[in-house]
Amino acid sequence: MSEFEFQRYVTVGQYIPTGSIIHQLDPRTRILGTAALLLAVTLTPGLAGLGIGLVVVGALTGIARVPLRYALKGLLAPIPFIAFLALLQAFLAPHQNATPPLWAWGPLQISALGLANGARVLLRFPALILLLTTASACTSTPEMVRGLEVLLRPLAQLRLPVQDLVLMVQVALRFLPLLAREAERIAKSQASRGAVWGTGRGGPIRRVRQALPILVPLFLVSLHRAESLAVAMDARGYRSFGERSSLVILHFRLADATALFVCLAASLAIVLL
Repeated sequence: MSEFEFQRYVTVGQYIPTGSIIHQLDPRTRILGTAALLLAVTLTPGLAGLGIGLVVVGALTGIARVPLRYALKGLLAPIPFIAFLALLQAFLAPHQNATPPLWAWGPLQISALGLANGARVLLRFPALILLLTTASACTSTPEMVRGLEVLLRPLAQLRLPVQDLVLMVQVALRFLPLLAREAERIAKSQASRGAVWGTGRGGPIRRVRQALPILVPLFLVSLHRAESLAVAMDARGYRSFGERSSLVILHFRLADATALFVCLAASLAIVLL
C-alpha cells in the first residue's frame, strides 16, 4: 500500500515542533530570512552561489533539527521533473560557434554552456524545495499569520486587503496536506474498482496515464471544499475589514537581529558569487 501514500511526499506546509533555536525566533525574522534566501537562490546566476545556497539551506535544516530523511522526501516526487528540465537545458542551450560541442549526434549537441545550465537546474530546485520544507517545519500556521499581518500592516494604510492576502496564504498552506490526502483516497477508490495502479509497473509514461484520472475528481473535490469553507466563514460572520487585535504580542530581540543579519549576509554571498 506504499504506492498510495502521497502525503508522505508532501513536506511543504508540515510543522515540526523540535524546539530548536530557529523555532524560538520571532515569526517576522523567520519570514524575512526565508524570503531573502528564496530571492537569492532564485536570482543567482552562478554555480558557486547555488552551491553555497545549498550548503546554507542544509545547515539551516540541521540547526532546525529537521530530520534530513524527512526533508529529502520532498524531493522524491519532483525529481523526474527536475531531471527532465536539466536535460532540456543541456540539449537546448544556444551553441557558441567559437567553441566546439562536447558531444554531438545529428541535431543534438551538448556544450559546456548546456551542462552549466543543467547543473544550475539540479542545484536551484532542490535548494528551493529544501528551504521551503525547513521554513514550513519551523513556522506554524498561526505564527505565519501573525508575522504576515504585522509585516503587511503598512499596506493596509493604502486600503489594500492585507487580511484577505494573509488568509489566502493560510488556506493555501492548509490545503496542501489535504490535497495529498484526497489524492490517496481517490487512488485507493479507483484501485478497489479494478484500476491498475502501482509505481513499480511500467515507465514514466504509464505513471502519467495512471495519475491523469485522479486530476478531475481531485479538482472537483478541491472546489467543493473551497465552497464549503467560504460558506462556513460567511455563516460565522467573518469579515476582512476593520481593526483586529491579537492575543500574542511579537517582540523583536537581539537574537532576531543577529539571525536576520546572518540570513541577509548569506543571501548577498549567494548572489554575488
